[in-house]
Amino acid sequence: MKKITFLLIVLVSAISAFGQTPKSHWAKYDSGKIHYYDIGKSNKKALIFIHGWTCNADFWKDSYNAFPEYRLIAIDLPGHGQSDKPKATYSMEYFAKSIDAVMKMAKIKQAVLVGHSMGTPVIRQFYRLYPKETLGLVIVDGQLKPFGPKAEMDKYFEPLLSNYKENAPKFIDGLLGPTRADLKPAIRATMLSAPDHVAVSAMKGMLDESIWTNDQIKVPALAVMAESPWLPKDNADIYKTVAPNIEYKLWTGVSHFLMMEKPKEFNDAVRSFVVKNKLL
Repeated sequence: MKKITFLLIVLVSAISAFGQTPKSHWAKYDSGKIHYYDIGKSNKKALIFIHGWTCNADFWKDSYNAFPEYRLIAIDLPGHGQSDKPKATYSMEYFAKSIDAVMKMAKIKQAVLVGHSMGTPVIRQFYRLYPKETLGLVIVDGQLKPFGPKAEMDKYFEPLLSNYKENAPKFIDGLLGPTRADLKPAIRATMLSAPDHVAVSAMKGMLDESIWTNDQIKVPALAVMAESPWLPKDNADIYKTVAPNIEYKLWTGVSHFLMMEKPKEFNDAVRSFVVKNKLL
């Protein structure tokens, strides 16, 4: 009887969480404020979701109510979404410290950080700065090693950085090429709405050689990657030079925005990783 009652409670909680609308919260940071969603239980540990370049917290909307057993935080990084957009240097460290500001405001002691695209170097930088606060890292089609030799990268991104307004639409359209057609318009509109000074500075932050070092990731790590012609065939081995015990998953039939294309599979992968490693 007790077992049946417990299962009913879990079911009711899951149904309730599924219909939950995220409530906006704000944290002070630098000279402005950061917007974030805080969903679920008032635990001192949480899943924290970090979006990619020129995106926002709503790129995780299919995960908001998928983890009723945990506390979930989704952040609009500074310069993105509803957060303030000051004239600042949007380095990976600047973003990482903004996560710490949110955690302090939300009274979260430790977290499993999930980072998509640019969110990967952001959460890795957070781990460097705050190792005791980092329980685990989930890499979502993001880089642990440089995109390529610096000279090649500088040449590739030069048009975008020198004339953002003219070249951003073409660059983002190229990034969205394989993405599911019904998702493209909203993703494109959001990415192009990011202020020029934020987009350019954040891109320069990703190209900064100082963040691409071989210091080891010692906490549990999961990588969920999209198969792509740009991805090295030995990428799993490359990632293991940085995170020796990483769990590496390569998905086919998805694009860079895989968490939006296969949300259930993505959420299940994150939950399995958290449970397997007893992180929350």
